[in-house]
Amino acid sequence: MRIVFLVLAIIAVSPLRVQPQGVLFTELVPVPAGAFTMGSASGPADERPSHNVDLSAFSIERTPVTNRQFAEFLKAKGPGAKNEFYDPDDGDARIHIRGGQWTADPGAEQLPVVEPTWYGAREYCRWAGRRLPTEAEWEKAARGTDGRRFPWGNAQPDQTRAHYSAGWREFVPVGSRPSGASPYGLLDMAGNAWEWTSSAYKPYPYNAGDGRENPDGEVERSTRGGGQDSGGEEITTTYRGRGLSREPDSGHHNIGFRCAR
Repeated sequence: MRIVFLVLAIIAVSPLRVQPQGVLFTELVPVPAGAFTMGSASGPADERPSHNVDLSAFSIERTPVTNRQFAEFLKAKGPGAKNEFYDPDDGDARIHIRGGQWTADPGAEQLPVVEPTWYGAREYCRWAGRRLPTEAEWEKAARGTDGRRFPWGNAQPDQTRAHYSAGWREFVPVGSRPSGASPYGLLDMAGNAWEWTSSAYKPYPYNAGDGRENPDGEVERSTRGGGQDSGGEEITTTYRGRGLSREPDSGHHNIGFRCAR
């Protein structure tokens, strides 16, 4: 009897969040607390200065969100999700309404979702009980604590490690380049699709308390990682995608995302 009362008491003071049914969310990978080097002393001006950032522990999804996963979110939101969260009318969209339901296009289910707005990415993560990673969290997850230039190290990129320098609409299924894993085992941190972060695009040094993590406001948001049509110089762990995401309320042909917690 005491056990029953204890369980009821815990439920009473700990509201439970009901997870969406039938959705297989991406595995979360832990990243330990501690400092890392953010930015670059030799890259583009917006990567400077190189500086230390100390982060609390967090977790981040191993691979980006797919068309199939994002279609489930849109399905839960209904037809009204069009344009606010996703742009299905763009020729690069791979999710459409069929039979009254949002559905990933055949053959595109495991490709990284592109065309979600920044607000759509943010709301998907909330729906999944997660959140967008900050720009600092994304970079630490991609490069670790040894200041590496690419997720896999300092060796120059090739097509065994990252999907890049491809055509406008040429994506590959998420996780297709396992030899390009980051120090924490994260995949697709270079190429295949740019990724939204929660952070406003502001000058360095990174400071979470200077307003860049304000979730409101139509401001340019930082995107990271490079896309399928990026050159090798854009898929480094420090490249910030300047000018790419100037419209957070619009979908983009090569921007997707992954969630954190």
